[in-house]
Amino acid sequence: MIQQPGTSGLIFNEPQLWDKSREGRCAMSLPKPDVDRKTLDNSLTGDAPDLPQLSELDVVRHYTRLSQWNFGVDSGMYPLGSCTMKYNPKTNEVQAARQGFAGAHPLAGDEFSQGALKLMYNLEQYLAKITGFDAVTLQPAAGAHGELAGMLMIHAFHAKNGKQRSKIIIPDTAHGTNPASASLCGYESVNIKSGEKGILDPATVAAVMDEDTAGIMVTNPNTLGLFESNIKEIADIVHSKGGLVYGDGANMNAIMGIVKPGKIGIDVLHLNLHKTFSTPHGGGGPGSGPVAVGKTLEPFLPIPRIVKDLDSYKFVTDCPDTIGRIHSFYGHFGIMVRAYAYILSMGGEGLKKASQLAVLNANYVKESLKGTLNLPYDRPCMHECVFNDKLQNEYHITTMDMAKRLLDYGFHPPTVYFPLVVDGAFMVEPTETESKEDIDQFIDAVKAIAKEAQTDPEKLKKAPFITKVTRLDEVGAARKPCLRG
Repeated sequence: MIQQPGTSGLIFNEPQLWDKSREGRCAMSLPKPDVDRKTLDNSLTGDAPDLPQLSELDVVRHYTRLSQWNFGVDSGMYPLGSCTMKYNPKTNEVQAARQGFAGAHPLAGDEFSQGALKLMYNLEQYLAKITGFDAVTLQPAAGAHGELAGMLMIHAFHAKNGKQRSKIIIPDTAHGTNPASASLCGYESVNIKSGEKGILDPATVAAVMDEDTAGIMVTNPNTLGLFESNIKEIADIVHSKGGLVYGDGANMNAIMGIVKPGKIGIDVLHLNLHKTFSTPHGGGGPGSGPVAVGKTLEPFLPIPRIVKDLDSYKFVTDCPDTIGRIHSFYGHFGIMVRAYAYILSMGGEGLKKASQLAVLNANYVKESLKGTLNLPYDRPCMHECVFNDKLQNEYHITTMDMAKRLLDYGFHPPTVYFPLVVDGAFMVEPTETESKEDIDQFIDAVKAIAKEAQTDPEKLKKAPFITKVTRLDEVGAARKPCLRG
């Protein structure tokens, strides 16, 4: 087997700062005051805050040790399916930290924000071209927020046409936030099952689409990592009944430069900049979930909108059908700078190549682990592949057991038990940024664990062994979380 990155190493214990505090220690020296010291009335200030007293070395070691408990994409492969934990090029951070961007004030006004406005305007144009839509808003603060914005526009569209509708179609291969976004707009979710090939059957959609249904929410590629090849026919069915098609573009990183959703029947699409355009994800955020629309929904976009007037840029709010403002100011600007830098550094061909490599890597994993893990849908995938624990069941080993053991091999586990359409799902997304050598290490680790399931299943059930915290009581941790280190 190729040598794995996991090792026992040094794992430091680290108490809370208050436990390390010692009277009189200080990590900084304040300049001598140039005014007389006065004691404030305690009734005005209340009790002094309980702050730990620490040396500079105490503080540095504390946060360094905490960082070593963490795992991120800068540490190693992070194969979370459905999340796209791809590497974020450091040039993105350099551009976002430039003083003109980092120091921009949102209340400076259009005249003094021309650079920022130009960047946002250009980013909207790039995203519109990549997706095949007519207009884009950058306002939503995350993918789920973009979903909500898209559904609010669909709701406003039907209201404008004089008859609000009450239902929305949501397939079992949609992202889990889709039903919530629909519910917030007052829609009842009509759940439909995907076909035997893992994609939607147009006949299934036609059976539930009626004049009281606002439309359908389709994740494409879906959460099984499969492209919905019937999407144009499905869109025609929905449109024939006066409905609209919402496209969950969270998996756009598999098709950018290859498929333009706006040209195949989608009416509105959200994008996750952290998944497709290489901005920080999760705790590295904040997020950003731009929404692209066709001409039908353009009047309903949130305000303000950015327009170009000769050689200058400005915000406009005179949009009578708008759903209004959905975020303070215009969204998370620092994230937009990062995505803009990524697009410029990659270029059109580079973005297309990124999708091609993401698909290639996922199919390499799929083919390499086929037979080691069960593959419910044995067909070419897109950016991610979904296995399950069916072959390990006879040894009483579960997906969770294998995921825990991967920690000992130095890998963050993949997504487990999602999508729900696959029992015991083991969902892997290698992304385009992982090399063949790193992917081979991951594949070898999974194969070694599958072998352990046969030879020493009782040991496997107790993994992990060399992490700072070993096997947890999952139920107890969920019901009574303990946040101490």
